[in-house]
This record gives sequence, C-alpha cells and structure tokens, in this order.
Amino acid sequence: MARLPRLAVFDLDYTLWPFWVDTHVDPPFHKSSDGTVRDRLGQNVRLYPEVPAVLDRLQGLGVPIAAASRTGEIEGASQLLELFDLVRYFVHREIYPGSKVTHFERLQQKTGVPFSQMVFFDDEKRNIVDVGKLGTER
Repeated sequence: MARLPRLAVFDLDYTLWPFWVDTHVDPPFHKSSDGTVRDRLGQNVRLYPEVPAVLDRLQGLGVPIAAASRTGEIEGASQLLELFDLVRYFVHREIYPGSKVTHFERLQQKTGVPFSQMVFFDDEKRNIVDVGKLGTER
C-alpha cells in the first residue's frame, strides 16, 4: 500500500464548492427547512458532490485534514463548513487573506508535520506552485 500523507490540506473555493464565497454568493448562509443551504438571497449553494465521500475516506484512513483558504469572507466560509457539516473533518483551519505559504507555515507549526508529508488540493495553479516550493505533494 502506498504511504498515506500525514496531513491533507484543501482549499475551499472551487475545490470544495463551485463558487467564490466572497463574490458569487451572498452571506450570511442558512439551512432551509428542506435541508438545503441557501445564501441571504435564497440562492441554493452546494458542494461538489464528491466532497463528503472524499473527506470521509481520508478521515477513515486516519489522515488529518486541514483547510487553507485566502478568502476575505472568513465568516461566510466558516459558516458554510458548519452548515455543510464539514467542520468535523477539519482539524485545522487557516482561512484568511494572504499567501498560502503563510497558511502552510502555520499548519506546519501547529501540527509538526513536515511539508513533504502533506498533500495539497487547490484549483489555482499559482497556489500549488508557491506551496510546492515548500516541498508539499500536489
């Protein structure tokens, strides 16, 4: 069996859900009576369908999961993680504007996991390139 990463790190926008939380939807969010998550205007917001199964599988394999997002809509992103019942998967959350390198340096300090034993999922190549220079798998 291949060696598992000691930390799996996920971006949020266009990685867990198909939108930018700071521009494409209108926080605050709420769960409607039918169980769907909606924004302030009543627009339905959802995850990519594979996300819960991927996170559940990683957790089942004992791989800790972290979030690293550069969004300025910190409250909205955190609210979505709660409403989608994803908080239980993320042992660490670095959600604030700035370089993903800073996010990863803080994750490394908090976890003690070497960069080379982290795997990173992000939709933006620039973030993958920047963090890849630290030695992460991507």
